Amino acid sequence: MASLGNYTADRGHSTILRREKCDAYLLIHLETVLGEGFRTFFYFLGLAYCFIGLSAITARFFRSMESVVKHSRTVETIDPLTNTKIVKNEKVWNYTIADITLLAFGTSFPQISLATIDAIRNVGNLYAGGLGPGTLVGSAAFDLFPIHAVCVVVPKAGELKKISDIGVWLVELFWSFWAYIWLYIILEVWTPNVVTLWESLLTVLQFGLLLIHAYAQDKRWPYLSLPIEREERPVEWVPVEVVKYRPLDKVHDPHSEVSQVGEEENTRIVDIFSIHSGEGKGHFYQNLADGDITESSTSNSGNIIPEESDIVSIWKEQFVVALTLESAESRKLNNIYLRVARIFWQSLLLPWKFLFAFVPPYQIAHGWIAFICSLMFISGIAYIVTKLTDLISCVTGINPYVIAFTALASGTSWPDLVASKIAAERQLTADSAIANITCSNSVNIYIGIGVPWLIDTLYNYIAYREPLRIDNAEGLSFSLLVFFSTSVACIGVLVFRRLTIGAELGGPRVWAWATCIFFMLLWLIFVVLSSLRVSGII
Repeated sequence: MASLGNYTADRGHSTILRREKCDAYLLIHLETVLGEGFRTFFYFLGLAYCFIGLSAITARFFRSMESVVKHSRTVETIDPLTNTKIVKNEKVWNYTIADITLLAFGTSFPQISLATIDAIRNVGNLYAGGLGPGTLVGSAAFDLFPIHAVCVVVPKAGELKKISDIGVWLVELFWSFWAYIWLYIILEVWTPNVVTLWESLLTVLQFGLLLIHAYAQDKRWPYLSLPIEREERPVEWVPVEVVKYRPLDKVHDPHSEVSQVGEEENTRIVDIFSIHSGEGKGHFYQNLADGDITESSTSNSGNIIPEESDIVSIWKEQFVVALTLESAESRKLNNIYLRVARIFWQSLLLPWKFLFAFVPPYQIAHGWIAFICSLMFISGIAYIVTKLTDLISCVTGINPYVIAFTALASGTSWPDLVASKIAAERQLTADSAIANITCSNSVNIYIGIGVPWLIDTLYNYIAYREPLRIDNAEGLSFSLLVFFSTSVACIGVLVFRRLTIGAELGGPRVWAWATCIFFMLLWLIFVVLSSLRVSGII
């Protein structure tokens, strides 16, 4: 299948529509004899279904990530005064680094995979593909505006959730803004319209500087951190909660049970390990604190490790849940139309749910295997998305940058939206919800654009001794300027909310919805102006 660059009629002179015969196809050659309208509808439908798949795998990915972050280790120290041994649990992951790497990198993986696949297909071409950069810049705007808009209204009426560590947020915000300034310098100042090997290498290395700087701020290293005090924040990345669920699997300890609830059966993500209380009627589960887990487990890691039979039962339950079209909750609904709608939606999700049921349970290896498998599934969906985008651009003649700014950016950013929404709901502060947004924007540039450009520039340097040329660099630079201008307005509103109502998220419903609408207007301004510019209209 031809790449997006082959669909461009004249480089540097783009239009919204380019009418030319498309001989490419997705599954069978028979598609080429169908009408263009039907093919366009079919490909857009496939694209939407892929985005549904991305949202479905995000819940499983987030569960595995929670399991990774909750992992602790036993540390023994000697008290110098009493000469007694002190045993305590310490978290393996620093929460700031977890937000930047596991959360931001993981939720940005669809865009990163898409851009990397586009770069690999483009190896040997002197011009960079437009799919990756356009998607990542558009994704940055989607992350900053619509996701902030959703997170602002997620807390309950009157509930306030604020950033507890302003210093870390400022560091992450600085590197997020600098990422797009750096990209503009590459495209317009140092080497206009081309990217050299050293520029792409420096882009990737700056992600390491972000990690070091953020960690230094979190630990308040002298000379490398801002002198801003951190407010009290929860010890746990996910708060302890008390919930009611039916038991699925039991550990052989008669006094405790291990419970896992399928993602599709409830709208909230729950912790893995729970203890059964005999008080009251029915089954009641209370999440274990770290100390309780340690005392009831013989594992040095401080976590309950289910036996092999329990893991098999849990994995089996994943398939049972995936193949269930109607839950017990939906059967209780009196509205027949709502029940039918739910069954239809579950039928639509069933192929994805069945496929993702093959992801191993996140009780194994502290969630790492499930985490990696989830990213592999995301990469596979991203590959299909690139194929469908090629076909849509080929059949309709729509400029690929316009598709990237709109449909691809919104669809591939869906995991970001789901993850930030979950964090805004579950966590007591706004740190992770907002950190996922700002850090995802940094990851989009330093990794999502840096790595694909490094692949292509390295090949071009070795094979041709030539840099990588950027098609429609002026349009991309204009989009960066629009994004930077609108993002200043977005951050200004967040600062204003902190100074007036005391929190970035939540608050009175009127102000929350007013903020939400304003953020969505900023996103529309970016999309419209960027699309008109890359299409050569303005």
